[in-house]
Amino acid sequence: NDTLFYVGSTWKRDHPVWKTANPKSGRWTRHVNTAMLPTWDPAIFQDDDGKIYMYYGSSGKLPLVGVEVDYSTWLPKGNQADYEKLYQATEVEDIQKPYGEAKAVVGLDPSEHGWERFGPNNDMEPAPWGNFIEGAWMTKHNGKYYMQYGAPGTEFKGYANGVHVGNHPLGPFKYQKHNPMSYKPGGFVVGAGHGNTFADNYGNYWNTGTCKISVKDRFERRIDMFPAGFDQDDIMYSITSYGDFPILLPTKSRDHSNGASTGWMLLSYKKAVTVSSFEECMDVETNRIDHGGEKVYERICYDASNLTDENIQTYWSATSADKGEWLQVDLGKTMEIKALQINYADHKATQYNKAMDMYHQYKIFMSDDAENWTLVVDKSANDKDVPHDYVELTKSIQARYIKMVNIHNASGLFAVSDFRVFGDGLSERPKSVSGFKVERSQSDSRNVMISWKKQANTVGCNIYYGIAPDKLYNSIMVYEDDFYDFRGLDKNTEYYFAIEAFNESGISERTKVINVK
Repeated sequence: NDTLFYVGSTWKRDHPVWKTANPKSGRWTRHVNTAMLPTWDPAIFQDDDGKIYMYYGSSGKLPLVGVEVDYSTWLPKGNQADYEKLYQATEVEDIQKPYGEAKAVVGLDPSEHGWERFGPNNDMEPAPWGNFIEGAWMTKHNGKYYMQYGAPGTEFKGYANGVHVGNHPLGPFKYQKHNPMSYKPGGFVVGAGHGNTFADNYGNYWNTGTCKISVKDRFERRIDMFPAGFDQDDIMYSITSYGDFPILLPTKSRDHSNGASTGWMLLSYKKAVTVSSFEECMDVETNRIDHGGEKVYERICYDASNLTDENIQTYWSATSADKGEWLQVDLGKTMEIKALQINYADHKATQYNKAMDMYHQYKIFMSDDAENWTLVVDKSANDKDVPHDYVELTKSIQARYIKMVNIHNASGLFAVSDFRVFGDGLSERPKSVSGFKVERSQSDSRNVMISWKKQANTVGCNIYYGIAPDKLYNSIMVYEDDFYDFRGLDKNTEYYFAIEAFNESGISERTKVINVK
């Protein structure tokens, strides 16, 4: 009813529910003082008949739970005596079990669904803590209810959103044949699970999720968003191909089945970088899941090459945060530059939690010869915290060298994960990929080995797959390698695959579609 509700993510049963009709004001009122339902990873859904439902849960053992709630009291519908065990429970697993009229709505089946398996590459069987399901979200479309969930773990590149479909807000739900519905295991940004699906003002759907960093903390992450939709068969999908490249914002209703790419390509991958200074390598206590999630000491280096490696887990750091520290990228030849993305990193930062006085300031110059420079971007008066600042040029510029000069850093040393440059390489697109093979494992049909021939004039490849030749909605971006060990298929499901190459100047033709039974 044009009101925003806020529910904290907690196992406690004595938390308030907040609401506001004007989020920009920052003023909230309590809808109820005490809500008795546990709301770990909560989702609120109001159906067309006005009924309200709550979904919650995060567990390696138990399914997600859904229940209708009373709008006035926010108590679950039904006899409250039937919820007494819930209200008195103290163990997390007991709290998450369905009581009274609450229903177990969606659970995992990793023995059938490869992408639901725990592990960095869906490769930890048995899962040490279970295969996690969390991040409930409900979307209604054409009279059907799409129960969305995240799996199998926040800290993995294959973290994805899946969906089950039913005819009632509390089910029963059936696993959608096209799953996961949002998936991004490759590229600068990896991970797409645990989010929501919403329509913009033009009716275009978008799907959000979380992408992992998982270095300083196991759950260190960011939020990503990709174009989504429903096809003519009411299949829910999300398009993540080139999803960490610039995309076009909508100005009207449009088809999202092919994504929303601008066509601007990455110009900075593995390009030479010079810097004003750099931190020496050091042994750092990390919490990478690659080591089983346990804290270990790793030798981490902060040299300039990290600025263009398309790896969000690595970064360059200057030896100070002083005004005048700089980085400089050489594109190798003159290219047409349309946009930049500066991804700051937290190195020796002292600020914890959010602070309203954090901000980044810098200037960016461009040149053809690295001697005569033109000021292109001036953020010297910026007063906002912009850890992943995206700058779209009002007019494209042809240049070879790009230089960023620090003025003010938010906290810690001047450090950047990747300095990403987008535009047109002003050269030839790569040829179509040859030698494309997809070999499904005979012993475990959840796994396939994908391979192709390396070729010149190529930065990377995008692998597409789906449940029909015209439903290749999911994709996997691969840099440099000529193979991919993919463990995300479902048993007893027929798949179709294709691949394309890309470079600074564009994208090749896709290969013919391969059928894998």
